[in-house]
Amino acid sequence: MKNLVLLIGNDINNISAGLSWKDLLQDIITYCHTSGCIEIDEKKPFPLLYEEIFLTAIRQHHMKEKDLKAFIAGKTAQITPNQLHTAIRALQPEHILTTNYEFTLEGSTPTENTSLIRETTFSIFRKYTMDNIHYWHIHGDCLNPMSINLGFEHYGGQLQLMRNYVVSGTMYTNKAVPKESLIRRIKNKEIYFHSWIDLFFTKDIHIFGLSLDFVESDLWWLLTYRARQKFHHKTISVPNNIYYYIPEAYTERSKFKLDLLKANGVTVVSMPAPTKLAYYQGIIEKIGKTKPVRDTAIAL
Repeated sequence: MKNLVLLIGNDINNISAGLSWKDLLQDIITYCHTSGCIEIDEKKPFPLLYEEIFLTAIRQHHMKEKDLKAFIAGKTAQITPNQLHTAIRALQPEHILTTNYEFTLEGSTPTENTSLIRETTFSIFRKYTMDNIHYWHIHGDCLNPMSINLGFEHYGGQLQLMRNYVVSGTMYTNKAVPKESLIRRIKNKEIYFHSWIDLFFTKDIHIFGLSLDFVESDLWWLLTYRARQKFHHKTISVPNNIYYYIPEAYTERSKFKLDLLKANGVTVVSMPAPTKLAYYQGIIEKIGKTKPVRDTAIAL
């Protein structure tokens, strides 16, 4: 479906039997030999909990982060696809953004990286194109373990590069990367889909399977900056819409988060969820009936 853009999180993987996020966390602690040292508490933001586990492992066992992330990459690569992944591909979206590290959405492991540049650590341009769908792994992928975004330090570095790309301009040596900021390029009507970030200012985006916890500082910054441009600074036109899908039963307990999303110009869509599978099937069906919007960008 031309112009359809999806941002998909890990919850769609929970339809599949096997590794859960809690399982992965326990596996990380076990691998780092920190079982007796780390207290898992939901009050601890995960990026800081990751730092606690890793830094404890460094001090006690001289753990190397590349080994830890290679272990995590191997674990996430074991996640098996389910019927939702197939149904999502059947929509034939132009772009799929995902915070997931594995390639269940693609249906198979890509053989070619189609990013503008090759990134070893951060994920401003990380893209794989398969069957005319552009897949953007915005938090890294398991083929490149050091790109997997888990810790507080990694989030900070990602956000720094994101803000440069949007606000102040880039300093990449590769001449293919535009030096001017995204905001300036939009003002000059020079938009190219080099990065997944471009889509947040130019195309409608449907978000589902993603809890959007406040630890996702990079995404919350992007939503906030976009909203400030749209409602406050108004230096550029921001004509696109962003939709966030949530089960009806969760709307009351998530009111604080939904209020913040609405303040940032995000449209909240609550859906019935008799089962997790039926909930996501309902979203996919609803999106499939969405009329594509006119492409506001100039070039790809």
